[in-house]
Amino acid sequence: MPQVVRSRIGALHGRSPVPPLPHRFRSLADREAVEVLHRAARVLVASLPALTDRLVEALYAQEPAYRAAIDSDRAEVWQEVHHSLRHNVGSLIQPREFREPAHRTSRWIGEIRAEQGVPLDAVLHAFRMGGAMVWQDLVDETARRDPDDIRLLVHVAADVWNFVDEHCGVVADAYRQAERRLSWRRENRQRLMVAALLDGTARIADLAEAAEMLGLPEQGRYAVLAVAGGRRSGAGAGGVSGAGGVPHGPASGVASGAEAVRQRPGCTAPPPVVLPAAHPGATALWHPGPDAEFAILPLAGPPGELSELAAALDVPAGTRAGIGSAVEGLAALGDARRLAETALRACPASGGTVLLDEHLPDALVVSSPALAGALADRVLGPLDRLDPADRDVIVETLTAWLDADGSAQRAGARLYCHRNTVLNRLRRFEQLTGRCLTRPRDAVEVSLALAARRLLGT
Repeated sequence: MPQVVRSRIGALHGRSPVPPLPHRFRSLADREAVEVLHRAARVLVASLPALTDRLVEALYAQEPAYRAAIDSDRAEVWQEVHHSLRHNVGSLIQPREFREPAHRTSRWIGEIRAEQGVPLDAVLHAFRMGGAMVWQDLVDETARRDPDDIRLLVHVAADVWNFVDEHCGVVADAYRQAERRLSWRRENRQRLMVAALLDGTARIADLAEAAEMLGLPEQGRYAVLAVAGGRRSGAGAGGVSGAGGVPHGPASGVASGAEAVRQRPGCTAPPPVVLPAAHPGATALWHPGPDAEFAILPLAGPPGELSELAAALDVPAGTRAGIGSAVEGLAALGDARRLAETALRACPASGGTVLLDEHLPDALVVSSPALAGALADRVLGPLDRLDPADRDVIVETLTAWLDADGSAQRAGARLYCHRNTVLNRLRRFEQLTGRCLTRPRDAVEVSLALAARRLLGT
């Protein structure tokens, strides 16, 4: 009960102050009004089952959001309404005894309705409908007993409606708190589900649930993007989104000019790179890892879709991005993540984007660092006996010649030297290492050895 009513009732049993004459007449009117309110409220308490029936019927007729709950379990809704009315009407008679139980009931209703997904506006409408019905019954009962007493109810009308507003606030606070808890749980479940999919530990039996939770087709085509270096976006708030997400929820998201991307639930910072929409309606789900951030990319376009994505990817300076090969189905996302990590390892330390399908030799090198290092030492080891500047010139010339598809003319243009200079440096390499660059096997080994030195620093 609002403080103003409690103070009036307390005045009846406490010390009697001697106020000025106008205030004394006002307090007498208030006293009579409270007595009229109590008499009518006691009648309502005695007829609560009938009042509950009428309110449930009114909710069914006037509030569509409650119809499903009433159709599903009318008895449960009836008990909830009856419980609320008993405490709230009781609060009009004995505010001290019923105030806290009435608040607990209102909080409980707010939490239950949030869990059931009933809109908050509908819940507040239901409470105001109940308040209006109680007030109307108070007026009707007072009129039946003594029509002249209706004028006295004016003195407590504001208090009764303040009481209704107070409980609407209690319900709204409880509803929003429950909604936040539910959102956190949903996002956490989504985050855990995305983590399991990317780790390859998701159970086959859970894939259908995961597909529904994340809004992804179970048998769709996917690739995974791995991003590392540069600015990490928001520690610890991974998941889906927004879904992903995650909760990401569920538990992950993408920054893009298109509507077809989601931010990670619970994370206000943008993802580490800007992705173009792979196709209309596509969604990228982000998930943070200890050394990189991962995005699940649904694919629905032509075979060259990943190449177009890699070319259009906006990667900040110093950031490395690796895109793995496409896989079929959610069950293969663990493989897709490992492929993305391989592509990321094949990315230059200075940054950039590597599409695995276009850098398979480099992927072979980073997939077996020990063997790649051994190959580099075997092929390029003799160059280490040279002066570092001399060695770097030969390595630079070899790299330019291979990048120019074996053309000394184009390699010379890149190096700003004559083609004969290029040929002389290549011959010197052959003399030092015993390799023959016109022999395909040797050319392959030299190419892989150079990649190992570049990527692994061996």
